[in-house]
Amino acid sequence: MTSPDTLTPAAPRPSRWRRLVESRGGLGLLFMLPAAVFLLCFLTYPLGLGVWLGFTDTRIGRTGSFIGLENYQWLADDPVFWLSVFNTMLYTTVASVLKFGLGLWLALLLNRNLRFKNFFRAIILLPWVVPTVLSALAFWWIYDSQFSIISWVLMSLGIIDAPINFLGDPWNARWSVIAANVWRGIPFVAISLLAGLQTIPQSLNEAAAIDGATAWQRFTKVTLPLLTPIIAVVMTFSVLFTFTDFQLIYVLTRGGPVNATHLMATLSFQRAIPGGQLGEGAAIAVAMIPFLLAAILFSFFGLQRRKWQQGND
Repeated sequence: MTSPDTLTPAAPRPSRWRRLVESRGGLGLLFMLPAAVFLLCFLTYPLGLGVWLGFTDTRIGRTGSFIGLENYQWLADDPVFWLSVFNTMLYTTVASVLKFGLGLWLALLLNRNLRFKNFFRAIILLPWVVPTVLSALAFWWIYDSQFSIISWVLMSLGIIDAPINFLGDPWNARWSVIAANVWRGIPFVAISLLAGLQTIPQSLNEAAAIDGATAWQRFTKVTLPLLTPIIAVVMTFSVLFTFTDFQLIYVLTRGGPVNATHLMATLSFQRAIPGGQLGEGAAIAVAMIPFLLAAILFSFFGLQRRKWQQGND
């Protein structure tokens, strides 16, 4: 018989903290906890407060009371609000399409074996790296009604007789701010799509070329489908950045002339801070959420396409 003294004592049960740290899921949870706390404090709380203010008549210096949907009913009859919605949709649609087209063209160009391509890849980031306010001030000088370099060149060539009023005419101002946004946004789209092009195996294009596919067919049947998930993500961020643009518009036009360039973001700020109507400004900001959710769903369906391409359910 075995002596009781020779029995091996049972290993102590690990503590709950030890099991949490040693488990893969628990360790991931611990690493994500600081970020979750940060988002909760600096994102969830302001968002919730903004939604609540949209249902109140709060003003600067005065605590408001709950008024339900009164702010939204008032906005439904506000022509300036609907003008800002039109301006926002026009600004976002035209700028996003132009940024995607020019960015894709530039990405395809930089993906080729060019001399000094690393140098050009670095230079192309400059418009995006430059602070928005600084570039907006540069465009404000370029669009000056009297000293515009564009007007001076066109007048020197005899194309026009008088300076162009870029920021004083409603439609000229709309196209001017769109051009400034496109100039700033092209580098982000181009570099992101270039990174996606680098992940496409060259052998696929070579195999398609051997089968007799033209350059256009290789682009539409091989490159573009494989690039679709990247395009979905890039364009989602591009639309979000454009839709919520504030600095560029506020520095260039402050929403003028005659509210012609007011976006929903700039109108929300104007009503809430200079105008003192915090509840009304918050309601305009909350009205932007459905549009932003639509952009997120666009990205989601793009990622679902990637799963389909990989053969996942």
